[in-house]
Amino acid sequence: MAVEESQKSAAPTSEEVANANPKPHAEDVAGSDDVPEEGEIVGDDDSSSKKSSAVPYQPHLLEHQWTFWFDNPSAKSKQTAWGSSMRSIYTFSTVEEFWSVYNNIHHPSKLPGGADFYCFKHKIEPKWEDPVCAGGGKWTLTFGKTKSDTSWLYTVCL
Repeated sequence: MAVEESQKSAAPTSEEVANANPKPHAEDVAGSDDVPEEGEIVGDDDSSSKKSSAVPYQPHLLEHQWTFWFDNPSAKSKQTAWGSSMRSIYTFSTVEEFWSVYNNIHHPSKLPGGADFYCFKHKIEPKWEDPVCAGGGKWTLTFGKTKSDTSWLYTVCL
């Protein structure tokens, strides 16, 4: 008899069936934005309209513009006047430009024998004929190939 009672109580009554799926309210169907769905992240509504707080790009300007120069040793033998084979490679004015150039050129250890590589202030040619260089001098340093790249970088960064 206990089994029959539990089976009767397990079956829903007609009233329970009618109330089990009541007619939903209009706002529950059309605009269910107020009730978050399972797993939905609930936060500020302003989060999507916030502007990025990233720092704007500001290059690190150098005090002067500088130019890398290269004197090709194979052209030296054909030149009529000293320095006619010298070519400017790139002029830079920011730290970022310096590293962009430096990281993409051949370093001294990869240059052919007799090649000259210079870094001068912009608009000053690495020639004695340039009025700025007329009373100047030069340093000549000799390094083994393994130390030339590091020594060149330290000298240029002075």
